[in-house]
Parts: sequence; C-alpha cells; structure tokens
Amino acid sequence: MGVVKENGNEQTSLPPLYTPLSYDYVLVAKTIDYQEREAFKKQTEYIEELKKKNLKVTKIIDEDLVFYGIQGPKEIFEKYRYLLKVSDACNWSSDQNAVPLKGLRDLMKMKVFEARFCLHEVKILTYSIVLIQNYFGEKVALYFLWLGWYTYLLIPPAIIGVIVFLYGLAFFNSSPLIKEVCESDTVMCPLCDKGCKVWQLSDTCTYAKVSLLFDNNGTVLFAMFMAVWATLFLEFWKRHRASYVCEWKVSDWCEEEEELILEIVNNVNCEPKEYKHSYLRSTLVLICVTILVIIGLTHALVVFRVIAAVLLAEGSWEFLSNYSNSGAMMLGAVLHYLIITVMTRVRCSVNVLSLPEKTRSFATTEKSFTVKMFTFQFFTYFSSLFYVAFFLGRINGHPGGYVRISGKWRLEECHPSGCLTDLFIQMAIIMVLKQTISNVFEFTGPWLCRWLKRRRIQKLQRKCAHCYLKDESQAKYGAELCDNCKLRDWLSNYRLNDVDSFSLFNEFLEMVIQFSFTTIFVAAFPLAPLLALINNIIEIRLDAIKMVTLERRMVPKKTNDIGVWTDVLEAIGVLAVIANGLVIGVSSDFIPRLVYRYRFGPCANGTATDIDCMVGYINNTLSVARMDDQSIGNEFSGSQMITSSGLNVSSCRYKDYRSNEDYSLTPQFWLILAVRFAFVILFEHVVVICKFIAAWFVPSAPMQVKNDRLFDKLKRLKEELR
Repeated sequence: MGVVKENGNEQTSLPPLYTPLSYDYVLVAKTIDYQEREAFKKQTEYIEELKKKNLKVTKIIDEDLVFYGIQGPKEIFEKYRYLLKVSDACNWSSDQNAVPLKGLRDLMKMKVFEARFCLHEVKILTYSIVLIQNYFGEKVALYFLWLGWYTYLLIPPAIIGVIVFLYGLAFFNSSPLIKEVCESDTVMCPLCDKGCKVWQLSDTCTYAKVSLLFDNNGTVLFAMFMAVWATLFLEFWKRHRASYVCEWKVSDWCEEEEELILEIVNNVNCEPKEYKHSYLRSTLVLICVTILVIIGLTHALVVFRVIAAVLLAEGSWEFLSNYSNSGAMMLGAVLHYLIITVMTRVRCSVNVLSLPEKTRSFATTEKSFTVKMFTFQFFTYFSSLFYVAFFLGRINGHPGGYVRISGKWRLEECHPSGCLTDLFIQMAIIMVLKQTISNVFEFTGPWLCRWLKRRRIQKLQRKCAHCYLKDESQAKYGAELCDNCKLRDWLSNYRLNDVDSFSLFNEFLEMVIQFSFTTIFVAAFPLAPLLALINNIIEIRLDAIKMVTLERRMVPKKTNDIGVWTDVLEAIGVLAVIANGLVIGVSSDFIPRLVYRYRFGPCANGTATDIDCMVGYINNTLSVARMDDQSIGNEFSGSQMITSSGLNVSSCRYKDYRSNEDYSLTPQFWLILAVRFAFVILFEHVVVICKFIAAWFVPSAPMQVKNDRLFDKLKRLKEELR
C-alpha cells in the first residue's frame, strides 16, 4: 500500500497542541428553510431521543446545513463490553467501534438526515494491517489482507502464464499448422450471403499465428495448474486469516450475537427477530436473473455480432469487408464492456433484485444482497464469453443448411485454426478496458469532487489556525475545539465521497470478478494472471488513498472473515474446473489434433519418421461444398464464387467433418466427439481429486494459532473463577 498521508480533512500547517475531545459520529441535515416541516420534526425528535440516552450532542449550523456531533458515554461501551464477555461466541476483549444509532437507516431513506459518518483522524497510515484494523476496523482490514494475499499468490500463475505464452511463441514459425495455413491455396466459402465472396485461407495467416499462441499443449497443463491454484489460494488464505483474527481476539466473534447485543444496549426489553425464508421469493429472483441477464443479454450480443458482420462485409470499405468477422467480434466485445459499465452503475436493477426478500437482520440482508448482486454481475460479464467458448461455430450449420436468425442472418463460423482466439480477444478487451478505465474513474471522480469543493474549507482553515494561536496558553488534554475547528473538520468530512454499509462490497465485487477472469477461462488467456497482478499492485494503493483521503471514513465494524465471499470463491474454483475442462475439450483444437496425430495423420501407422505428425491437419478439418449441388447453388450466387484474382471456382471449403457427397457427419466427427467427452470427464475428475488432496493437505489454521486460542480460553476461564 505504501504510505498514505492526510485523512480527508484539509491538513493544517499548525497541528493541535493538545488532544481534543473526539466525536464518535456526525449527522448532517438541511436547515429548516431547506427542509420540509415533517422531516424537521422527525429530526428534532430523533436528536431528543439520543439526548435521553445520555449521548452528548453538539449542534453547529453552517449556511444551509446543520451538523450534529455525537459522543457516546462510557456507560454504553462498558455495557457492550460486558455483554460480549458473557456471550457464548464473542471474545471478551473486544471493543466497541461506534455508537449504536437505532432507526437511523430509515430516517436516511426519508431524507430526514442528509449524511452520517465517522470523522477521519489526523494521522499517517502505513501498510500495516494492525494500523488499518485499529483505524477502519476488522472488516476493512480483512479486505486489504485478502487483497494483499491474493496479489502475492498471483505471482506464480503470472510467471507460468508468461512461460506458456513464450512456449507458443517458440514454435511460432516452425509449426506445420501455421505453414499449412500461410502457404495454402485453399478457397474458402463466403462468410455471409450477399456481399461476401470466396476467400483464400492464406489471407488469415496472422490469425492462425495468434491462435497457436493461446491454443497449444501448454495451455492444458496451465489450466490444470490454475484449477489447483484456486484451491490452494483459498486454503492458504484461511490459514493467513486465522493468524490475524487470533491476534485481534475475534476468532469466536459472531455477527448475529453482536447485533443482539446492540439491540439490548439500545433497548433492554427488545425481542429478537425470527428467521424467515421464502422459496417463492428466491425462485422469482433466480428467474429474473436467468431471463433478464443470461438469456436476454446473450441473445442481444449474438444478434449484434451477426448483424455487424453482415453490415461490415457488405460495406464499401474493402479492409472492413475482408475482416468483417474480426471487426464484428471486436465491436461485440466493446459493446459488452459498455453494457457491463451501464449494468454496474444502474442501481435500480439491484433494488429490484432486493425488493421481494425480507431478511431478519442487516447481516442477513448483506449476505443476500452479495449473493444476488454477484450472480447478476457475473452473468453480465460472462454471458457472451460462454457463448463464444461453447456455442460459436458449433450451431451455425453448413452450406445448404445454414442456421439463421429470423430466417435471415447466418450465425458466425469459427476460423479453420479454431475458435479459442475469439475467446481470447473477447476476454482481453473486456479485462483491459475494465481495469484501466474503471481505476481511472474510481480515483479521479472523488478527487475532482473534493478539489471543486475546497474553497469553503480553506476559509475555515484560516479561522481554525487563529484559534490555535489564541488558545495555546489555555490548551489542555480533553479540551474542546472551537466551533470553527469543529466545523472545518465536519464540513471537510461531509464534502468527501459518500460511503455506506455496502461500499466495501463494490471493492470485493471488482476483485472477485477479476478472480473469475483469471481462473474460469484462463486456458484461453494465459496472460490473465499477469494483467491481474499488475492491476492489483496499483489497486491496493489506489484503494488506500481513496479510503483515507477521498472518501468518508467507514464505520469500523468487527468481523473474523470475508463472509459469504469465501463461499463465492469456492464456487468459482469449482466452476473453473468445469469451464477449463470444457474449453480445452470442446472449444480448443487440442482433442482434434490429438485424434489426427494418432488416428488419421501421417504418423497413425507408426511408420513415418521424416515428416511432422501434424502435416495435413488443416486440410483434414475442411469439407467441400460443390456448386453443382442444387442446395449449394441456391446458397451462393455466381458473383460470390469469384476470387479476388478474378478466378471463377466451382467449389469451396468450410470447417467441419462432413461427407462431400451428402453432407452428413463423418465417423471422424463422432470419434472426436467421444474423445472430447472422455477428456472432459477425465480432466475434471483428476483436477477435482487434486483439489481435494490440496484442501486436505493444507490445514485451515496453523498449529500455533490453535494452541494460542487454547491457552487464551484457559486463561479466561481461570480469571472467571477468581
């Protein structure tokens, strides 16, 4: 994280000569001239209730805003500590972090109060998890602990991913597959109905070279490594986390019991809310996500790509016509990123997902929100990737029997070198755009807002400095700051970017989505861990600067884990095994090449010694469409069958395993299909077994941590007996 100076306040050149009384919380509301009478009445009633609970409230008015500084009496904190001590699951040495303010959430929704926040302190925050824990609480500290650990463990896959990339690069020029494409005189069938003509396979030499970089034998081992790495990462994270939560004395902390304690502190006669669950509401949410996101978004992107390919091919620009499919693919990736950005910003979609469900407590609400929002965002990001990985080029049909959208537009085809490059380009565009643009806006937005609002704070700064010079001789420990200094601090904190209970969720969501990119389709993009590593090195520092200088201080909260995100990461690890097995077995050309090498290639009989075993592979994957066939003649016009050199051809080739006579699937197709399924099953079983062995081999907590907890419990029990 480095060193983050300042605190979100405008730092004075004359620091305090004494320690002033602190305020646990600040509420901000509009003055009566800018607020409705009913809201003002509720505001007054709420402040009076706080005073009845012996909370000290200091009121300062500044133009159209009224600030309420709140200090909690020691009695509340002592009662809280005692209840933690007698609780079954909470640790006796815990401390209270914030004054419990009952009902404030509802008043905020009704605009009775404009803002609420804890004050930033004038301090220097270095990269020390203990300092972060003391300042922001365990919840924020565990986020930085997890992010730092994740970034550190990205180093091995980043290095291996680069090695896999270099392995493909090493055989760049010597591969017979690339030579066969680049030196071929094969004429390929038109890629669209009207504007497209037949084309030379050698025209796509560059595409074939790129395909081999990301679709080679090294990607298989790398995919297996990443699936096991995901498990090891989680298991080592649990050990890493256990060491710190034991040091912080929150190993046995329970969120639900703390909520009960806060309820009792506010009202001794409170009643607990009962657990409730509605399968109907959960089903409705699942259906909405499935219909609106998975089906709707995927169909929209598929239709866009198909129509874009046709328009580019039929356009007047020769360059775009020649590379219409690649252009449509890149436009589709950019459109997908724009949709992701819009869906991320539009909060009404999240509110719709949260409406049907009524939860027992805020902790339950937060968990439910996290699961639903992550599911929503996950399918927003990965819907088109699943289409490209598993459906592109496999449901498009063949000449004389093409599959069309609305009976008009043909579905896209795969390049003869395979479809994995399409998946790589799609992932690269989304990942690079997301990491660069998101980080720029995430940091510069709050910074620009603070810069624009600093004039009023600078005026108060001068007045506050005057107070220090005037009262220096009378300063003592526990003295009150003057109203100008209080207003300076409160106003500067108010001008910062707003945060709420779900602000940390956005940070976790961004990183967990990135974790999904680096594990689920990593077989198609070995450089994903490297990009993630570079991004995270920057992300840690930006998050620290943002939280300390650009955002209001989060209310410190206790926790001993990253919550439901652990379950989400476990699910991603399992999905990574399934997806990578399918990518290698179904999407890549690894299996067809393997079958060709040992069954149909020149080395199949075991006698060839002076020839590469993959010679002739590309030609073997292409079928022939003859113009003398009536169905083919109706499919393509005569003008489409003229090459760029003016030669009129009577047949063309397309990627598929079909008979040249009746266009039925050949025995080779069925053999490859059987081997594909066998490989997927074998791959997933082997990797899952490795995952279970890795999870069993790595204990969830170090022995030292278990022993420390044992002796700590013994010490507490002995003290209770005295």
